Amino acid sequence: MSDSTDTIDPIRLMQNMSAQARTAAVALASMPTATKAAALRLAGAAIREDADAILAANVRDMTLATANGLSGAMLDRLRLDPARLESTAAGVEAVAGLADPVGSVIDADVRPNGLRLSRVRVPIGTIGIIYESRPNVTADAGALAVMAGNAAILRGGSEAMESNRAIHAAMARGLTAGGMPPNAVQLVPTTDRAVVGAMLRAERLIDLIVPRGGKGLVARVQAEARVPVLAHLDGLNHSYVDGAADPAMARDIVVNAKLRRTGVCGSTETLLIDRAFADPRPILTGLLDAGCELRGDSEVRALDPAILEANDDDWDTEYLDAILSVKLVDGVDAAIDHIARHGSHHTDAIITDDAATAEHFLARVDSAIVMWNASTQFADGGEFGLGAEIGIATGRLHARGPVALEGLTTYKWLVRGTGQTRP
Repeated sequence: MSDSTDTIDPIRLMQNMSAQARTAAVALASMPTATKAAALRLAGAAIREDADAILAANVRDMTLATANGLSGAMLDRLRLDPARLESTAAGVEAVAGLADPVGSVIDADVRPNGLRLSRVRVPIGTIGIIYESRPNVTADAGALAVMAGNAAILRGGSEAMESNRAIHAAMARGLTAGGMPPNAVQLVPTTDRAVVGAMLRAERLIDLIVPRGGKGLVARVQAEARVPVLAHLDGLNHSYVDGAADPAMARDIVVNAKLRRTGVCGSTETLLIDRAFADPRPILTGLLDAGCELRGDSEVRALDPAILEANDDDWDTEYLDAILSVKLVDGVDAAIDHIARHGSHHTDAIITDDAATAEHFLARVDSAIVMWNASTQFADGGEFGLGAEIGIATGRLHARGPVALEGLTTYKWLVRGTGQTRP
């Protein structure tokens, strides 16, 4: 593939790729589950077979990205190693083992006039995925799309182009060997940013856009798209330590929620602690000792001299780094109010031994994922048993939370009659 921008017309390129995807989508929509599953297993095997080439391509991407000053969070998302690549291949195979949503009956009814109605899941059609850094998305998104009967057009970031090409080449080889249409999963062959604009304006050609990346990318997609978008803008996640929380559990959960991987969208960015909690200092010390920078107001800073002063922007910042804002609040309702004002409806958690307080929090917090006594780092489709995810959705329409197979389908009504006419 060439990444030259001199000879490629972005609009014509997208028209051609969309036409090929549409043809593939027609075949995929009626493809038997066993055929799709077998092809995905071959794709996972092909990724393993090409591991050396994929890892070498990733080294080239990492070298250039480091030289270009890519942030630590983005470098972490970009980096592949044998374990991560094995996880990618296993993720493709895991999708093959999931229940196929296509054709499943959501509900059914018989009307008084004898008409038999049913709602049946069907593929969306052609899905465009625009993403940054994470080369594993090439495999995850492609696998989920085709298992749900959709064709996929993938546009990865320039920083991961070599890695994306290597993964896509392996995956396409496996899918084709398994009998899938050759254009079931296509990778945009250019880094020209104008192609993103062409995808966003491809109404009637692309049925759904899924952006996965930083705030700038997602904001652009949401502002410019003429195609429906499934996305979240920020992962401004909160962990709230209630007055009835177990101190050791609270410390362990909070440290994991912030520091397991700071560059993922499930990372906690603000810690709220009930003023009734016995002693916040062991939690704060655990974070500081693990290398986390803490920011708080004067009340929080009085607990440890290493804590830096927070400003108003800190409560609305997705750090994606080893930085955490900390605030003391007066009970669960104050925590809920803070989350409502500053959160992004992604993932928020309460840590408490009081079941009534926990249920109050679970009911009142309006986020796609709300947790009790668990790390926000579990905000992941794989951890939810959904296999690989195509992203986290924070809107209120269609899918919400981790979007996997079911979220990549829509439905149609089937009406079966015996000659009825409407009076």
